[in-house]
Amino acid sequence: MRICCLLPGATEIAFALGLGDDVVGVTHECDYPPEARQKPVVVRSLIDAHRMTSLEIDRWVSERLRSNKSLYVIDEKQLHEAAPDIILTQGLCDVCAIDYNEVVSASEALAKKPTIVSLTPNCLTDVLNDIVRVGEATKQRHRAERLVQELEQRISGVRDRVAQLSKRPRVACLEWFDPIYAAGHWVPEMVELAGGRDVLGRKGEPSAKIDWNKVLELAPDVIVVMPCGFDVSQTLRGAPVLKYLEGWRDLPAVKSGDVFATNGHAFFSRPGPRLVDGLELLAQIIHPEVFPMQASPDQVQKIP
Repeated sequence: MRICCLLPGATEIAFALGLGDDVVGVTHECDYPPEARQKPVVVRSLIDAHRMTSLEIDRWVSERLRSNKSLYVIDEKQLHEAAPDIILTQGLCDVCAIDYNEVVSASEALAKKPTIVSLTPNCLTDVLNDIVRVGEATKQRHRAERLVQELEQRISGVRDRVAQLSKRPRVACLEWFDPIYAAGHWVPEMVELAGGRDVLGRKGEPSAKIDWNKVLELAPDVIVVMPCGFDVSQTLRGAPVLKYLEGWRDLPAVKSGDVFATNGHAFFSRPGPRLVDGLELLAQIIHPEVFPMQASPDQVQKIP
């Protein structure tokens, strides 16, 4: 079996199901597990995010989308050499991965037409269901079901420990910080499971641009900065822009020192098994009295 994974979350699912040797193509962002970096890259981004500020990235992306231009390009030569039997892609977000229709168009030029599996999760349950779907498509259903059972047990472990807590801190999860975006889809659900109350995002709905005055009005007790595609070091480099926002120092989270930079692309942006790691990380952030902080500095750091 030959598998092309055209989004990082799908790559992580495939490897978690023991299909690493079958993966013959990935994207430029597929960096986990480390073995994925050795695979041929069939999709690349048209933007160099390391050379731009968060505001410049947002403007570039917005302009491309307004002009109906893709943010990604398929290496058709590499795709032909990969000759996939299965392509794992998505139809959820044009910012996160290549457009589904572009994948279909490129696959039509292949000598052997592959099976295309499109993953479109909106909540944590959808992500678990997609793991089973990938398992079915790759003849690994039983392994997928075992993995999902293990993940569900970890989710229940967090949910059960916070069930009796009366304190539910107000939490703001920022998926971007210039301009401000509230994290959506599965993140509000994760906050709830971790014993918090997400005051910005809406469960199952896309991330959305938020007026800063709304954040001031909601006065979060905890702020978790989880920019899409950024690790902790990148987040820390971009975070100082927040300190110049009017009223920043008056927020309860800032006064108490409960503002955190996280590895967003590892634990919150990618719909794959590591979202459960993200849930456990949120539990440590929101309720350290119940879940002592065990995360490493490359997973989370406080923003001074």
